This record gives sequence, structure tokens and C-alpha cells, in this order.
Amino acid sequence: MTRIQANLVLLLAAAIWGGGFVAQSTAMDNIQPFWFVGLRFAIAALAVLPFAWLESRKATTQLGRRDWLAFVAVGLALFGGAITQQIGLLTTTVTNSSFLTGLYVVFVPLISVIVLRRYPHWIIWPAAAMSLTGIFLMSGGQLTNLTPGDYLTIVCAFFWAVQIILAGLFVTSTGRPLALAFAQFATCSVLALSFAVPTETIGWEVIRASAAEILYVGLISSGLAFVLQVIGQRYTTAPQAAIFLSSEALFGSFLGALLLGEILPPIGYVGCAIIFTTMLLVELVPELTRRRSRSVTS
Repeated sequence: MTRIQANLVLLLAAAIWGGGFVAQSTAMDNIQPFWFVGLRFAIAALAVLPFAWLESRKATTQLGRRDWLAFVAVGLALFGGAITQQIGLLTTTVTNSSFLTGLYVVFVPLISVIVLRRYPHWIIWPAAAMSLTGIFLMSGGQLTNLTPGDYLTIVCAFFWAVQIILAGLFVTSTGRPLALAFAQFATCSVLALSFAVPTETIGWEVIRASAAEILYVGLISSGLAFVLQVIGQRYTTAPQAAIFLSSEALFGSFLGALLLGEILPPIGYVGCAIIFTTMLLVELVPELTRRRSRSVTS
């Protein structure tokens, strides 16, 4: 897979996640956060399991204990991001949630530099700022009265950044994206359900009322999109992945307006244009730089 194809895969994952914001928001009318997250990722784990098993059958080397522990670490970060985002949606809008979740586009390169001492291509820094600006404009440029849900979503963005970085590291070192996906889903589900059982109530009526949202987010937004993420990240860098994945805010805002009646202000369309420009810059500038370097050396 080429880097361009990988980035397009990540863009598809972002579009699916954008629809997930709507499903996650409407589900909170019927089901509580820990049960929703637990059931969502249980379904995702079961959906990915047979493919992970086939992947293991074809693998030339088997995963060791350290590899599985690494995958569990990704699952811990996934749980942190999923549950803070889900609880946050109780007191914030889909538009605000998608904007604040998009902060990971800034957190990823910062963590990469501070913790990993990995310095991305210079275009990542202005691109990160442009993406954040675009997402902010999509929210109407008004986040003056932050709710508890907004603060939780900022915390969620940090966990997503950690998950993106760890997923990129471990899928590259192991070459086992489906095993990683299964392990992180299972870890997240077990953690969420361990909190849900003693603290929240559940019943068949609740499950039936939120079944459509659970199935969409479990099978499509989790099972499919997260697999697309870890596959795409094998062939691109974490900072570039963060830029493309941040476009979920664009899709989330559009679908929030279309399905939930949330209004995208005129300035929001300027934000959309900035985000698409950012993705083009991230894709084209490194490639043009490499071609120029080759022409100079030759």
C-alpha cells in the first residue's frame, strides 16, 4: 500500500467516525455511557476476531507476551478516549465534541517530539495549526462557555493522541493490524463493562432502544473504522495520520446538522475548506520535497 492509499484509508475511517458522533449522541437518550462503550467494543472485538485468527494463521512469526502487552496498552488508551468522549456527549453537542476531539491533531506531534524524540516533516506544524483553526471555525468560533462535557472531551483528545501514537508504533513493529485491533477492542470492552456492572443499570428494553446505535458504532465505527486506522498507519506517520483522522470533525458536523438539526454556521464552511487544504498540503508537500531532493542529488 502506498502512502497516498494509506491516507485515503484513514480518510474513510474519519468519515465513518463522523457518523459515529451522531449515533453516540442519540444513544445517550436510552443507555448509560459505560454499558454503551462496553457493548460497542465487545461487538467490535467479536467482529474482528475471525479475521485476526486468519491473520495469525498466515503469519510467519507468532506474537510474544510483550507484543500482547503492547496491544493491551493501546486498548487502555482507547478506553480512556472512548469513555471520556461518551460521558462528555451527555453535556456537549456533536459539533463541540467533534471540534474538541480534533485537538489530538496538535497533541500527536507534541507527544511524538517530547516522548519519542521524533521530529515530523516541517509541514506538520502549520498543518496542525490549520486543522485546529478549521475545526474551530466549523464550531462557529464560539466555545466561550465550556461545559463539563467539553472539558472531558479535551481529556479524550489526549487519550486519542496516545492511542494513535501507540497503534502506529506497534502495528509497524509487529505487522499484525487485526490482532492489535482485536486486543484493543477486547481490553476496552472488559474495562468498560467492569465499571458498568456495579455502577449502571441495564435491561433488554434499554438494549433494544439503543440497538441501532450500538450495532452501527460497534460494527462500523469501531470494528471497521479502527481496523482501517491500524492498517493505514502501517504506511504513514502518526502526525500525518492525525491530520487525516481529524477530518472526522468535518463529517461529524455535517451529519450533526443533517440528522440532529445542529446548524453549521457560514464560517463553518471556511473551516471545511481549511481542513481540505490542510490534507492536500500534508499529502503533497512531503512528496514534492522528496522529488526535489532526488533531483538535486542526481
